[in-house]
This record gives sequence, structure tokens and C-alpha cells, in this order.
Amino acid sequence: MMKKTIFSILCIPFLFYVSCKNITKEQTTSTTTVIQPELPSFKASKTTTNMIIDGKRDELDWSKTEVATFDYFYHYDSIMKDDDKQKTAFRMLWDDAFLYVFFECNDKYLTAREKTRDGTPYFDDCAEIFLAPAPDILNTHMGFEVNLYKTSNDFLFMTNFYKGQQGVLKAFNPDFQVETTHTGTLNDNSDIDIGWTMELAIPLKLFFKIDTYAPVKAGAKWTFLALRQERNEIEGNRRITSSIFPVDEKKIDVHDPNKFGFLYFVEYKTTLNSN
Repeated sequence: MMKKTIFSILCIPFLFYVSCKNITKEQTTSTTTVIQPELPSFKASKTTTNMIIDGKRDELDWSKTEVATFDYFYHYDSIMKDDDKQKTAFRMLWDDAFLYVFFECNDKYLTAREKTRDGTPYFDDCAEIFLAPAPDILNTHMGFEVNLYKTSNDFLFMTNFYKGQQGVLKAFNPDFQVETTHTGTLNDNSDIDIGWTMELAIPLKLFFKIDTYAPVKAGAKWTFLALRQERNEIEGNRRITSSIFPVDEKKIDVHDPNKFGFLYFVEYKTTLNSN
């Protein structure tokens, strides 16, 4: 079993390499010029602050980087209730060792159930980010999905693994830091809650050798998607998905790389936001 796991992990750089190579080949061998639509984008500023991962937005640099709200909402049944569309603010920073991600979510009903790694935290209140360390659309990305118990479903996702079928490698269990805070009571809908935050520090060493096409530095760009899963009922699996960029409204395929946007790494402050 250990040998299979090690082999799976060693395959990660190869899978990213093949994905990048295939895209480059398609772009250079085509006899027809294809004009790609302009992708939406988001900027992460570099920080020189000693970041403390505590789920709190105390460091000043969090107010100097770009902030985005998740304005695209999707539901998996025919019902969209008034309480389903709740505000999410999203921020990112970076330095020479980590990507820092901060979710700040209004939430009237806090729900967390999953406690097993690589389980289904996405059926709880959950923050998600998918990262592809290259400046073009890839068939492969790394995924991090975390609920309020800090239970993670992390994976390598391949949208075209074999004969057009998707593949997910869950043997990829990276070490990263995460902390949450919440104001309210978990799994108790008898009262009205305020919301929750989540702060992640993702080590850049997780992308060692697969970030060849876009190593993290000022001016680099990756593709990515950030999302939130929202639960307002303790029982069942009804959920609402909201995202930083729009996805297909009918399929709600959040792993479709063509719906990702650009993540730009910048050194200067892009926005001053005191909220």
C-alpha cells in the first residue's frame, strides 16, 4: 500500500507536465488562430509581515490586498431560499514560502459534520480553492476543501484522465496550516449566527517542480477558482455554492478549468480596504 501511495505522489509532476505540454502543443500546431476569451482575474499582493495563522484578519497587509466577493450563486435543487445568498469576502497574500488565503463569511446557520480527512466537508459550511500553477488553462489542478472543523478534502484533480473521464488522486495529502473562527453555535439552528472566517497558509514547496511554467514571484500568473459551500440545514445534503468567478449554471461543474480565472502575483498594494 505504501509503495502505491509513493508512486501516486511521484506521478504528480508528470501529470502536470503532460497537461502543460498538451496545451502548448494545441496552441502551436493549430492552423487556425483561436482568440481565447479574456479570463477574469484576481491579484494577490506580496507580504513582508510575519503572518500568524489564527483565522483572524489582524495583519495590516490583509487590508492592502485586493478583496473580492462571491457574487455567483448556484443551488443543486429547485429551491433557492432568502437565506441562501450570504456574503463572502475573499483575500490572498503571498511571500517566498506560502500562499495565504482568507475567507470571511456571513452565515446565519453554522454547520459542520465531517471529521474524516478526504471525506465530504463540501456538504458542510466549507471553503474551497483550486490551484493550477501555470499561466494557461490546464487539465489538472490541486484542490483544498475545508470545513469549520478544519477537516480537509485535498486532492489532485484531472479533468481528462483517461478517454475524457475525470480522475481524482486523494493519496495527495499535503501539510498546510488552517485556522477558523466562528461567531454563533455550530449545528444549532434554533438561533441566528453571525458568520465564520478561515485562514490558510499553503506552502509553496507543495508546487516544487510543477510550478516550472510560473514560479511564484511578482508578475507570475496561475489559474484558479475559489468557492464556498453553504449549508443552512443540519440534516441532509442540500447546499448552495458561491464562487469568485462564474461557472456553468446548469452543470455546476466547479472543476471545469475553462471556468477558472487568473491569479496574478503582485508586489504592490492593489486596493486599500479598511473593512
